[in-house]
Amino acid sequence: MKTVFETAKKELPKGSKSSISSYLSSLFEERYSFSRDERSYTRYYKSLVEENTDYNIDDLTLLYLSKYVGYDNYDDFCSRVDVGDSNAETFSLSLSEKFQQIFITVTPTIVLPDFIKKNGMGILEMTFVLLLATGGVVFSNPKNPNILGIISNSNPPATNKPFMYWDKDCYMATDSSSLGPQVEVIPMDKEDFLYLKKINRPDTLTVDNALHKVWYDKSNNEVEFFTSFGRNPENGKTLKEATEYIIETYGGE
Repeated sequence: MKTVFETAKKELPKGSKSSISSYLSSLFEERYSFSRDERSYTRYYKSLVEENTDYNIDDLTLLYLSKYVGYDNYDDFCSRVDVGDSNAETFSLSLSEKFQQIFITVTPTIVLPDFIKKNGMGILEMTFVLLLATGGVVFSNPKNPNILGIISNSNPPATNKPFMYWDKDCYMATDSSSLGPQVEVIPMDKEDFLYLKKINRPDTLTVDNALHKVWYDKSNNEVEFFTSFGRNPENGKTLKEATEYIIETYGGE
């Protein structure tokens, strides 16, 4: 946030914290069609820079903050910023949420002659041991086909595919431009594919965890919440930023 405000300061040399926040709010809405009121930017700066405390900023805001200071997205920002630099305090956004799991693969090395001599194994026994060591033997487990969680379903998003379609609560990628009359296939939009999801548990939303972070559509007296701005993929209506009233009325208690 310090870098964002310093960048804005160059464009607004005499700007105060409040006026820079107002400037960022107008600029982001005009440049990125991204709506966030000036109080949000003031709150980010106060917590992260002035008070040097953690503040949870949603992924979409991180995306446009990163774009504004010259990066493609937040991942690009994280990969190119040298956090060991003496000016590391300039970058006050937390990296902790971006690294959830680390997988380590260990490949055993066996000296075959010595191992066979010490254990008195023949060729068949040794073959079986090798298969176990290299993963060539898989034991059946009908209750849990994902052995020890080694195979994960969380594959990287397939944004390299040319098309996508809405499937209940998120976009799915596809190579085909047509999947039948019941499915509307559209060109791949990376930002919508990655960030636009329907929230299936609105009862978990509160003002503290959802204000300025979720959008909604009200149709036929029913409110649906989404994780990003844009349009409701099911009816094409423009999504609105959820206010305190909407969250308290249609979200959690």
